[in-house]
Amino acid sequence: MIASRVPLLSLRQITKRFGAVEALVGVDLDVYAHQVVALVGDNGAGKSTLAKVISGVLQPDSGLIEIDGDAQTIASPSAAHTLGIATVFQDLALCGNLDVTSNIFLGRELTDGGLLDDGQMEQVARRLLLDLTSRIPSVRTPLSELSAGQRQAVAIARTLIGSPRLVVLDEPTAALSVAQTAEVLTYIERLRELGHGVILISHNMNDVRAVSDRIVVLRHGRNNGSFDAATASYESILAAITGATSPDDEMVRRMAAFR
Repeated sequence: MIASRVPLLSLRQITKRFGAVEALVGVDLDVYAHQVVALVGDNGAGKSTLAKVISGVLQPDSGLIEIDGDAQTIASPSAAHTLGIATVFQDLALCGNLDVTSNIFLGRELTDGGLLDDGQMEQVARRLLLDLTSRIPSVRTPLSELSAGQRQAVAIARTLIGSPRLVVLDEPTAALSVAQTAEVLTYIERLRELGHGVILISHNMNDVRAVSDRIVVLRHGRNNGSFDAATASYESILAAITGATSPDDEMVRRMAAFR
């Protein structure tokens, strides 16, 4: 059982301030291998700030970060990469004028005798996309010709170059069509099957409940509930997000009616 194992990532009492603004206050979070943990909350809840702390973009003012039970300092994105943490932010950081392979290896190109090893890079790119069960027709296709869902596949495949253990996805289905969203959710499920721990940041409760094992709610930078995704009601999660006193709160019932 998961409870008997050491978490892949463990955060304890993480606090981050920006001047007088408390973006995170005493946040706890555990993520295990083969697990998708959804991080949800209203705008300004601290989700993206926490993702940046985990990815080394920001450093916490206080708190403990453990990787496989060992205390770590994630001082930079490169340090996060070394520790096996990969993050896909909303902007994807991809180049539309380059093909799939070039985007996957951007900044990490393979060489042979001082020259780019295009054959090896294409072979690895095909394997990574196959692992994700992506339907991208060719690794030589320019990114500009791909759908938004396929671009997410390229961004995720790019993170897998370093064989990460933990993948953080920041709003991966935002502004996608129904079909593209289903495609991306398949990639997330595949990451879990491959043994990765996944943190999914999303506003879409249908997506969250479709693929996550556990749902962690942040409100005003603080933990405000942790739920088993398979058994928790939509109303109870929504109550934690909005700060309602119970799932039967009138505001919760009205919002739930629009899901």
